Amino acid sequence: MGGVAGLKLLLDTHIWIWSLSNVKLLSKRTMNALQSSLNELWLSPISIWEYLVLTQKGRLIPEKAPREWLHEAMQRAPMKEAPLSYEIAIESRFIDLPHQDPADRFLAATAKILDLTLVTADERLKHSRDFSVLAN
Repeated sequence: MGGVAGLKLLLDTHIWIWSLSNVKLLSKRTMNALQSSLNELWLSPISIWEYLVLTQKGRLIPEKAPREWLHEAMQRAPMKEAPLSYEIAIESRFIDLPHQDPADRFLAATAKILDLTLVTADERLKHSRDFSVLAN
């Protein structure tokens, strides 16, 4: 008898940030998926890079210094680190997406190559057929 298999969820940058700082923006379905002990939560280093870019541009205003916020975030919600690889870098340029945003391309390629489900509210990513998506 096989057990119930969970999902391997790759959090889009905004889902990761919302899960730590503004859970009201997450749907009930997304909250349940993130809180389920059956599911594995994955984070790409690209999301950390994107968080830092957004804070440096003033599009995100953290309550603490960015390094301190990141350190606390990683301890509060430990996740599996999705590796960057040559294969992911190559796929990021060939994956079928309607835009050229580098962070989205890396996250989509990561989901595709590692067979992860991307959790996102991004309309430009939610309807892809190249990788699995859990829409917020």
